[in-house]
Amino acid sequence: MDFQAQTTSAEILRFVAENDVKFIRLIFCDLFGVQKNISIMPDELEDAFGEGISFDASAILGFRGVADSDLFLKPEPSTLTLLPWRPQQGRVARFYCSILHPDGRAFECDSRELLRQAIERCRAAGYECKFGAECEFYLFKTDENGDATTIPFDNGGYFDMSPIDRGENVRREICLALEDMGLHPESSHHEQGPGQNEIDFKFSGALDSADDFMTLKTAVKAIAARNGLFASFMPKPLSGKSGSGLHINVSLHKNGQNLFAEEISPERESFIAGVLLRAREMSLFLNSVPNSYERLGELEAPGFVSWSERNRSQLIRIPAASGLRSRMELRSPDPSCNIYLAYALIISAGLEGVQAGLKLPEPSDFDSYSDDSVSSRLTPLPQSLGEAARLAADSEFVRRVLGDGLVDKFVSQKLSEARAYDEAGDKTRINSLYFPML
Repeated sequence: MDFQAQTTSAEILRFVAENDVKFIRLIFCDLFGVQKNISIMPDELEDAFGEGISFDASAILGFRGVADSDLFLKPEPSTLTLLPWRPQQGRVARFYCSILHPDGRAFECDSRELLRQAIERCRAAGYECKFGAECEFYLFKTDENGDATTIPFDNGGYFDMSPIDRGENVRREICLALEDMGLHPESSHHEQGPGQNEIDFKFSGALDSADDFMTLKTAVKAIAARNGLFASFMPKPLSGKSGSGLHINVSLHKNGQNLFAEEISPERESFIAGVLLRAREMSLFLNSVPNSYERLGELEAPGFVSWSERNRSQLIRIPAASGLRSRMELRSPDPSCNIYLAYALIISAGLEGVQAGLKLPEPSDFDSYSDDSVSSRLTPLPQSLGEAARLAADSEFVRRVLGDGLVDKFVSQKLSEARAYDEAGDKTRINSLYFPML
């Protein structure tokens, strides 16, 4: 299925009838990137396209108060897809949705809409960003009650093969399901940690890439559960083992040309400089849970604001690639983030750098994990969620991109989580209590 932006509601209704679709999930995510949904029957779909489907926004963390709680979900036709892991008779389809006020205005905390606005600002300036995400996750065994344990599914390592890599067939199922949904997984493999896996996507436009990441998380969770496993996107689920990152690859295009493919491109360098300039201020939205900061600074996760060619210890590296694959790779984000807000901030920071003509600092061509004499001169990334929240609260840039209301709500919630984490004796238990969706 490959529905286009201009797909009409009549075409969607015909598709639903012809494909025995009996349940339709209207999906959105809350302020913190947690997916939510309501299921409607096909007879309600026409009203959904017209007026939208109302829901209680006061029940969604960070949205509205009870005194003014009505918001509406309006499905976006181009995002229709069938869920291949659901029954083939009485099939289940899903849409991603816009969130609207009763008068039709966009809801100011609709993170997908905020990404759309950042894309439009970039396009108005004559540029387009392409994104490709590399997502890592762990597969854990479950107990006799089906609840998650912290026992890895296997003891494999980087690029291991079956039978050491026991996740091979699970990854295969995931990739085939994603292809059935019209997505384009590019590669998959066992990662460094025991039970750790990675699935990478082909680059695409920012909104499609963000939607694909959300679909990936849903597919991974569903197919892992079908195999009696628990899939964890927690940034650092096992102490002393590799953390799970969400490496974000970005290229900048102008007049159809990838500026990262040019040997000398001041705009490319200014884009990278803009992301570096705002890296600390953006960290709250790239690394959004207390456990995120257990990952940064070790085992190939960056700890400083720096860049280099092909150096995996730095915040930004320029991979060895050519042509359309030429890009920068931002290595600090992790799967706990709200991908829409993360992409909106990355685009805005890079564009700000281009428009200001920022100069790229000298590269950090050294191993920042072992060369303390040099890395001590670099600016560190935030060391905790609390520090990241305070930096975001004070950032004029973040407030300009996301709005004061959203930032205040986000910061308030994250400061509360940081306090609970700092006071907790059992960090594993506090992670499971606050972040069961990860």
